[in-house]
Amino acid sequence: MGKKEKDVFIGKNEEVRDNDFTNRSFCFELRAEEDEERGNIIVGRPIVYESKTCIGGMFEEVIAKGALDDADLTDVRFLTNHDTSKLPLARSRKNTKNSTMQLIADDDGLGIRVDLDVENNTEAKNLYSAVKRGDISGMSFMFGIDDEEWSDLESDMPLRTIKKISTVIEVSAVTFPAYEATSIAARDKSALENARQAVETARQESVETDEEEKRKVELEKLKIQTLYGGKK
Repeated sequence: MGKKEKDVFIGKNEEVRDNDFTNRSFCFELRAEEDEERGNIIVGRPIVYESKTCIGGMFEEVIAKGALDDADLTDVRFLTNHDTSKLPLARSRKNTKNSTMQLIADDDGLGIRVDLDVENNTEAKNLYSAVKRGDISGMSFMFGIDDEEWSDLESDMPLRTIKKISTVIEVSAVTFPAYEATSIAARDKSALENARQAVETARQESVETDEEEKRKVELEKLKIQTLYGGKK
């Protein structure tokens, strides 16, 4: 089985929130292959474990190893630029061998292998050409978060660790996979505002937790004073 590959591209990422789901876009890995048995293939890795990255210049984020262990991957579409108004170019349904997109969850994260129908689908043909030429080099995915942890909230660059992903809705090949912090405001103000809001919410929750712990300590002191204050 012979195949040809294009280069792998690596870069930064951004965050855009849509209701309870998060979009994450970045240049990490996307390439075109020609497979003698299956034809035109796109291979990528939209989710990478333990890879720290800066989100909107507001905080750093890392997806913990094993975050996908209990995630719902039963129905995932492959789109271009998250455009749900168009037909999906491929789909993974329970990741069966007959699915036009295969999902590979491993120790490094999540990989995909997409069979594109370039003969009958003009958009699939155009995307394959763009990836092969290097004109499109980024990926994005929409996912839900079940568990996360914030640390270094006192610093200028807090860290959010995504410990558990609840579901992956779709993965996309994207035209603009990465924005510098300065260009997020110009290109997508909501992305920057959501990043800022996430940090402020985490900091507020941290303060409330600290205050609650202080109240518990003071209550315990009061109990001790009440019980033993008059005794020697």
